[in-house]
Amino acid sequence: MVVCDFQDLLAWQLSYELKCEVFAFTATGPASKDFKYRDQILAASASAPSNIAEAFGRIHPRDAARFYEFARGSLMETRSHLIDGRDRGYLETELCSRLSNLARAALKTTTALWRAKQRQAAKAR
Repeated sequence: MVVCDFQDLLAWQLSYELKCEVFAFTATGPASKDFKYRDQILAASASAPSNIAEAFGRIHPRDAARFYEFARGSLMETRSHLIDGRDRGYLETELCSRLSNLARAALKTTTALWRAKQRQAAKAR
């Protein structure tokens, strides 16, 4: 498969799906009323696909790797917020598990991109 756009990247697709699902679960129920929690998990989940898109647009591999690294951090932060939301009773264990698995899959694919760009940057030196 030829990647012509950031939307072709599996890492972006998975992180975008995660963002959409987080937005959906925080739109109603108790999470929607906890503004601080809601804003934090929304920001973290939205940051990952944005950083993947930005990495795709970078010309230099080292710059791209840096944005993939930011995306990895946002995915880890989102996972932590999901656990916190489960502990607060904002989402059921099953939904938390499904979203955490989605975050893990996005993290795995983003990590592969990050490593590839790191290798490319090392070769360019």
